[in-house]
Amino acid sequence: MHNRPIRSFVLRQGRFTPAQQRAFDLYWSRYGLDYTGAPRDLHAAFGRAAPRVLEIGFGNGEQLLHGACAEPARDFIGIEVHRPGVGRLMNGLAAAGVANVRLYEHDAVDVLRDEIPPDSLAETRIYFPDPWPKKRHQKRRLIQPEFLALLAGRVVRAGRLHLATDWADYAQHMAQALAQTPMWKPDPRHASPAVRPPWRSETHFERRGLRLGHGVWDFVYERI
Repeated sequence: MHNRPIRSFVLRQGRFTPAQQRAFDLYWSRYGLDYTGAPRDLHAAFGRAAPRVLEIGFGNGEQLLHGACAEPARDFIGIEVHRPGVGRLMNGLAAAGVANVRLYEHDAVDVLRDEIPPDSLAETRIYFPDPWPKKRHQKRRLIQPEFLALLAGRVVRAGRLHLATDWADYAQHMAQALAQTPMWKPDPRHASPAVRPPWRSETHFERRGLRLGHGVWDFVYERI
């Protein structure tokens, strides 16, 4: 009997609308990157050399669209397995005329391990990943020392890692995992997890959590 590898996600597709299907038909060739399992030439993918920001698990793409519009001098790579969210974001990118975004619809661990070259990212953002609140499921949490070490190999020295969660238990888990990963150190310019950095917008998902009485924690670390 073979052990099944733990994935970085659980696929909950939900409703896939005709508009989202049209986005794939019309815009995937423009924004999409098909997983090949081989290192990606990111200069060729974007048609230029620029600092690159990776967002893992972008959901409906609200924050990724905001970041790409607010920071046009940077290129953004998004990874998401939720197909409706990918379609919704592509419609938003096309409507806004955004050119500095490329998207994977694939598992983040595979993409990082196989396609993102070493030292090719200026920043990685992971906002509100699945908290897996039940204790028996917490081994499935994306933020683990091994994953943080993999990320560190893809981010340039002095590059940035930004994690956010609205689950207190996961915030504690993130802090412990970061402390166990010597390639990352706290960014002294953003020392308080209680303060949202200015480049992250407050999303619809976050506002819902705040209404439910959740706190929000932002961890900003620097690659050593």
